[in-house]
Amino acid sequence: MGYEFSLMSADIDEKGIRKEKPEELVMALAEAKADSIVSKLQTMNNQDKDEKPTILIAADTVVVYEGVVREKPANEKEAREFIKGYSGGHAATVGSVIVTNLKTGFRKGEWDRVEIYFHEIPDEIIEKLIEEGAVLHVAGGLIIEHPLIMPYVKEVVGTTDSVMGLPKALTEKLIKEAL
Repeated sequence: MGYEFSLMSADIDEKGIRKEKPEELVMALAEAKADSIVSKLQTMNNQDKDEKPTILIAADTVVVYEGVVREKPANEKEAREFIKGYSGGHAATVGSVIVTNLKTGFRKGEWDRVEIYFHEIPDEIIEKLIEEGAVLHVAGGLIIEHPLIMPYVKEVVGTTDSVMGLPKALTEKLIKEAL
């Protein structure tokens, strides 16, 4: 997106934050991540008063399948079940972005939903994905940009970058509002 940035991890217990609706859950998780990082930055005393405004972006994504929220799979068995479920069907991602201007304290967040439809995914492909392991580290075990999965994605209603974890247009809009 053309920005210079640093990555920080938010030390939060994601499983300890529960909400009924996926939209509420991703907003609460992103909010908790933002709060955690703001707290870290304050202890590091990282804000030089003469600097340009520093923007903090926190985000979260979950997969929704048949009305149930799916986070990162607990193990290979669960990842396999997740991906088999998507085969020939569809899932959705719900992602949030919260932008905080660290100089002014301004904070705003929104969420985005994308529907993904799949062709049948052969068992051999599912096994290769599990063996490779990347699907164990993402919401719902879902990586539509993976070369093994791409041929089985029938349609994406929404933006691929949102499915991947950061909706660019929404993020850009929130950054402009925060500045």
